[in-house]
Amino acid sequence: MKLLSVNMSLDPVTGGGTAERTIQMCKHFAEEGVECTILTTDIGLSRTALEAMKSANLNIIALPCINDRFYVPRLRLNLIKQLVTDSNVIHLMGHWTLINVIVYVYAMHLGKPYAVCPAGALPIFGRSSLLKIFYNKVAGISIIRNACIHVAIAENEIQQFADYGVAAEQVTLIPNGVNPVDYQFEDTQVFRNHVKLGDSPYILFVGRLNAIKGPDLLLHAFIAIGDLFPEMHLVFAGPDGGMLKELKSLLSDSAIVNRVHFPGYVGGANKIAAYKGATILVVPSRQEAMSIVALESGVCGVPVLITDMCGFGTLSDIGGGMVVSATIEALSGGLVSLLENRGTLPRMGERFKTYILEHYTWHAAAIAYLDLFNKMG
Repeated sequence: MKLLSVNMSLDPVTGGGTAERTIQMCKHFAEEGVECTILTTDIGLSRTALEAMKSANLNIIALPCINDRFYVPRLRLNLIKQLVTDSNVIHLMGHWTLINVIVYVYAMHLGKPYAVCPAGALPIFGRSSLLKIFYNKVAGISIIRNACIHVAIAENEIQQFADYGVAAEQVTLIPNGVNPVDYQFEDTQVFRNHVKLGDSPYILFVGRLNAIKGPDLLLHAFIAIGDLFPEMHLVFAGPDGGMLKELKSLLSDSAIVNRVHFPGYVGGANKIAAYKGATILVVPSRQEAMSIVALESGVCGVPVLITDMCGFGTLSDIGGGMVVSATIEALSGGLVSLLENRGTLPRMGERFKTYILEHYTWHAAAIAYLDLFNKMG
């Protein structure tokens, strides 16, 4: 099987969860004998990352990006047409990208089957709403409706497909995952030293600092309960997505200013150390299909406070954390409830870890994908 996987970015900073999903899926596909080519842009793509993917038998075609905000590539139409021609199966990740449109046009022209996995991107949210409405009218809705396979990464995404005219029975749920062996790093002091936390306990946020991820909700919640837990710190581990200045402004007159930290993007062993040293992880997103960072926290044995907009409603059922609404008040209440019962958190984290290992691995996700591809191709 020859697979063409399309994603606007493989950079962990700008690409986030979709970059991780694309890379992990293709690595596991290659292990199963699939010939994988990834079509992407070169934004944030380092030589080291490229070499690592090539060593995993992945063929990376990175088009030069001429507009970082909208991920507009310098188009090489003959090359893209040839990639589509040579493939048996195409997988489109995300939604709001020109690169998806071009591949879709060639796939339809050449009669090539393709799958879509928007990964929570279908709702029109945040800036550029008018442009997204135009995009959907021109191509977006057709891309989704005409796909042979529709993949959701969380149950809440099934309704998002329905809004585009795709019936629930046409959607296959394949959640995100983790590679357990990647999380065996145990030296938590490396992250504490990096952020200058000393021995202080801390609440962790991992992700881009933009509105959809809700860091402002978490900061307001922490300010509200900060006096109750004077020993507790809050760490925002992630690149600026447009909110860093606003978040720092909120802290300017606050008594907790010295207990809130912004170390920027954290990756590799440092990120694992961040998870393993945290008291809890908080995912305060206003909109998200399924949080990879919640899974990463879980495999590290750390419980999670998450909003009900993240597609992980089973978290409370399994006793791995709490699910609350995406409001300051609800997040404040969740923080108080968890931190007042800190002695129960290690057991909660262990339950979460067991559940992740049983249900959310990249290998299991890859096998589910291949079953679909074999039927499609």
